[in-house]
Amino acid sequence: MKKRASFILALTLAASLLVGSGKVVLAGENNTFIYATAASATSLDLHREITQNNAFAIDKIFEPLVLFDEDGIVGDWLAESHTISDDGLVYTFVLRDGLKFSDGTDVTAEDVKFSLDRHLEVEGPLPLEADIASIEATDDKTVVITLNQAYTPFFSELANFSNGILPKDFGGKTEEEFFQNPVGTGPFAVDEWDPAGDLTFVRNEYYWRGTPSIEKLVYKVVDDDNQAINQLKTGEVDAVADLSYANAAEIDGNAETAVITGGSWNVEEIFFNTLDEHFSDVHVRRALALAIDREAITQALTFGYGEVANTVLPNAIRYNTTDSVNALNLDLEAAKEELAQSAYPDGFDTTVSIASGNNVRLQEAQILQAAGAQIGINIEIDAKEIAAFREDFKALNFSIMINSATADYPDADSIFAFQVDPEGFSQCYWTSYKSDEAVKLLKEGQVTPDGDERAAVYADLQQVLADDVPYIPLYYPSITVGIRSNVEGLVILPNGSARFENVTFN
Repeated sequence: MKKRASFILALTLAASLLVGSGKVVLAGENNTFIYATAASATSLDLHREITQNNAFAIDKIFEPLVLFDEDGIVGDWLAESHTISDDGLVYTFVLRDGLKFSDGTDVTAEDVKFSLDRHLEVEGPLPLEADIASIEATDDKTVVITLNQAYTPFFSELANFSNGILPKDFGGKTEEEFFQNPVGTGPFAVDEWDPAGDLTFVRNEYYWRGTPSIEKLVYKVVDDDNQAINQLKTGEVDAVADLSYANAAEIDGNAETAVITGGSWNVEEIFFNTLDEHFSDVHVRRALALAIDREAITQALTFGYGEVANTVLPNAIRYNTTDSVNALNLDLEAAKEELAQSAYPDGFDTTVSIASGNNVRLQEAQILQAAGAQIGINIEIDAKEIAAFREDFKALNFSIMINSATADYPDADSIFAFQVDPEGFSQCYWTSYKSDEAVKLLKEGQVTPDGDERAAVYADLQQVLADDVPYIPLYYPSITVGIRSNVEGLVILPNGSARFENVTFN
């Protein structure tokens, strides 16, 4: 699991966005919805991307066989129906009648086979983890997936955006040509795209659920919280993704704006690079965990929109044990004792990396800095533009970083596979954490049927992570999106993405 961005100049009140044919379009005008996001979409290759800036653009273009709704329930989507054999090895999906891609061509089972086969070949940051023996198109509408071994998360895993369906052989184009202007079954298609700036979608006239209400959807890059708030209040944008909690009350109290909230599959965390000489020492990691007051952080920074996190598994996902796990809570004396057992009993100097422009992350870094100072660890804050921040942590060029982890589908494995498997794409979210016991429990959880036995496996795994502290979970944030009061029909999903096809203006 979980497993990029540019800046634009601040716009004046009269600023506008060039979309489509080049006409000037303001927020809400000409049936165009403008959504403020913190980062540009840099790639639309569904099999090679994972970060939010790309994922939440990709999922407007491509759709999978099954999908989750706003309550996190997975059900048939492009598939009209499915069956699973009693031994959990054979999954049969029947496509809906009349499915078309955004270019008007029909969707067939061969397109599904090609898409999933390509995902298996590429692997990418969200690979199909099941041991798949074969994927066959048995007729134009039927796809049969056979596993070598039962894999409990598989049905939920198929709901990932990375399992979206694209035309066989890229519709006759090269991969590079196709992903410059991709074709999918989603509610929107690409109209104009600047990988270092904004992305404009046009509605898919062939969308199987009905033509979207809005004609165009613009992802407008506004990488500063204050700019985003000002543009929402003045009507330059129709909504703001990831509204800062500090501004939520103001936006909710304004007659022309409102706030949408919802439970999320997200956890705010501190990440340690265990290849760093200091943080390879478990006593150092435990010492910092014991020096941090997570209750105070949650109260101070979420303004009632978050809950203290004791484990890395989001509280909105089954098998979370935040109420029962034995986590390392604030205890300065115990923190000093842990550090005394480390190779650095007198403390040391280090850095914490964050993305600039995010006031909450800056405050979290300052709180961590103060906590470290109490036990002799001097922490310098290294704030970088978000693209550079991401490049650095993926290159393991950090000591500590503050980031969030988001489940891509509603199964505990979505988080654990990304944060526990050292052989996975991200090598445990780029921490390089290794634990034979954690890996054993991870693998066990993947093949144990849902129920009490699987719950016990994941309880043990969450305790191992709480003891080893490759991550310090801080809090479970609620999703908060700021919108203009004249907007209706915007649906926020628990992974933080949004559905726009039923948006209207009143």
